[in-house]
Amino acid sequence: MAATLPTALVHDARVLRHVTGPGHPERPERYTAILDSLRSTDFFGELLELQPSPATDEQLHRVHAESYVELAKREIAGGATMLSTGDANVCRDSLEPALLAAGAACTAVDAVAEGRVRNAFSVMRPPGHHATPDKGMGFCVFSNVAIGVRHAQAVHGVERVLVVDWDVHHGNGTQDVFFEDDSVFVFNTHQWPLYPGTGAPSETGAGPGEDFTLNQPFPLGSGRREIVGAFRDVLVPAMREFRPEFVFVSAGFDSRVDDPLGGFNLTDDDFAELTEIVLGIADTHAGGRLVSCLEGGYNLTGLAAAATAHCERLVRHEPTA
Repeated sequence: MAATLPTALVHDARVLRHVTGPGHPERPERYTAILDSLRSTDFFGELLELQPSPATDEQLHRVHAESYVELAKREIAGGATMLSTGDANVCRDSLEPALLAAGAACTAVDAVAEGRVRNAFSVMRPPGHHATPDKGMGFCVFSNVAIGVRHAQAVHGVERVLVVDWDVHHGNGTQDVFFEDDSVFVFNTHQWPLYPGTGAPSETGAGPGEDFTLNQPFPLGSGRREIVGAFRDVLVPAMREFRPEFVFVSAGFDSRVDDPLGGFNLTDDDFAELTEIVLGIADTHAGGRLVSCLEGGYNLTGLAAAATAHCERLVRHEPTA
């Protein structure tokens, strides 16, 4: 893929309508902190800004049970403050942001797959990696990355997909979606023990998906040596065999030092290096095709800095293959 292609930034201020209540860490200011930081950089003008379309029922149903989608729509419209399926705070205006966050992954996939951009970063909310096929939980309504993966497969004919998740919390929802699927390799680094209590090394997939889930849990206080080391020394060799045709990142920045919900010590430079590693995998196996979607990150200053470091690497990366 030509190095002259831009990086897409997928965003929409309508996500500010998703209000989670006083004191909730997954708050609208997360979006504005990232956008304000990106707009202050010298590379912002190189980004191609894209507005997402809301996810359709067809896109949602590739991942989620129809009964759950209808339940989420009904409860949000009915004024629920939390989904009955789990700890996902909502308000009457949350449905459109949730659909936009899921749709943004598909918008990003289309732009990358059609060759309009080299890679893409979606800064939408609510996050998605805890949402299972039949349950919203952990601040997540729909499984944004998983919906993007299925869109890439169904619409663009992608066969093998890698999903990497460096959020401090295990991406149980993404894992559940693909646990029995040998077309999607799911790689997680996360703090153990921590919410939601999943992600043990023994969770490796089932049936056809056996050995296509790879969990790397680490204790409180872990940082560059453990997480960057796992990406370089475990993930990169594994991908030589799997050879993904498309790469997705669940980009959670609550694994950064000083996040209130995590206990990892990654720095902005570490996130830049993690980004380079996954971009290298995409270069080698996937023609550079990569989509990153925002997950966690709750220290606003740290979130903005880490997301900016991540996005700068997407823009400045020089392809290796």
